[in-house]
Amino acid sequence: MPDAPGPIVQLEGVRFRWRRKGPNILTLDGLVVGRGERVFIEGPSGSGKSTLLGLLAGVTVPQTGTVQVLGERLSARSGAERDHFRADHIGYIFQQFNLIPYLGIVDNVVLPCRFSAKRRERALARSKGLRAEAKRLLGHLDLAEPALLREPVTSLSVGQQQRVAAARALMGAPELIIADEPTSSLDADRRRAFVQLLFDECKATGATLIFVSHDASLEPLFDRTLRLAEANQAVGSRP
Repeated sequence: MPDAPGPIVQLEGVRFRWRRKGPNILTLDGLVVGRGERVFIEGPSGSGKSTLLGLLAGVTVPQTGTVQVLGERLSARSGAERDHFRADHIGYIFQQFNLIPYLGIVDNVVLPCRFSAKRRERALARSKGLRAEAKRLLGHLDLAEPALLREPVTSLSVGQQQRVAAARALMGAPELIIADEPTSSLDADRRRAFVQLLFDECKATGATLIFVSHDASLEPLFDRTLRLAEANQAVGSRP
């Protein structure tokens, strides 16, 4: 596991565009996120939120500039190396969940430990088995009823699927949690409980949380806010 001192996330001079000769979609002179921070990212559609998350997760790399996570320069690594790094160190809560339909609820949550020995080791350090750790996380999200756990994920409500996706991201205590609109399908009570679970789990493991949402009521719960429409210089320069 990388153990470099300093911030967990550091971006410098980042410029990203989808087409070689197309306009910049994201222009950030700098972004620093400290270890253990809880950062709320706010911005309208088109402000670059999904692009930024993709860069932080190593799914994409910028045309210019550097993206460092845990002291590792992701922008200089190959696609396979970034995939391996992401599996070991980043828990991603996808907006569209990305659950595996032919796997059960618990097996979906355990999945990151099948791809990462590091996350497997950390999960086993917290519980007596991978399935026990998955059920612990699901219990915090009000999904621990035995009858429910026997159901296929395709039979769950949208809100339940969203919570399963969150438990999967937390499995194995990754150092960075990236959450892309993770509360959009939850009611007000479950929304607060869900965010509190993220905070509690991140605090217990020392993880950093980067959280994108349109829900302004959640913003005061976080350490600070990044208003991407203001920070992303490419937004103001578009015709």
